[in-house]
Amino acid sequence: MIQVIHGKKGSGKTKKILDMANESIAQHKGDVVFVDNDNRYMFDLRHEVRFVNGGEYGCDSPDMFFGFLCGMLAQNFDINVIFIDAFLKLIKSDINEAESFFTRLEALSLRHNVRFIISVNVDDAVAPDYLKKYFI
Repeated sequence: MIQVIHGKKGSGKTKKILDMANESIAQHKGDVVFVDNDNRYMFDLRHEVRFVNGGEYGCDSPDMFFGFLCGMLAQNFDINVIFIDAFLKLIKSDINEAESFFTRLEALSLRHNVRFIISVNVDDAVAPDYLKKYFI
């Protein structure tokens, strides 16, 4: 399952995704991973959440970031949920160029039984239709 937290910059997306990640520890028996583009929020997460600074791995396209996520799942079969903050900064691309990423991510989610919660800096009025089905 994929869920997207959406809104303009400053609308509280990061606070919401951090709270969701911290609360998910009690809900999931497996591992919880939080991916961000820098270390800014590392200490806002509970110690049980595995923090990953995705900005350190040189992903510069949706395809590279998809491979990065696949590598995480290949290395750790116990991951139940992956939180991704600052999605557009991580893929270094526009949301209109990420439709195939979400199609592939949905298949990956079903195949490995992993939830993806992603924050995307996008105004509802200009969000592409493919993305709206994931909005929470």
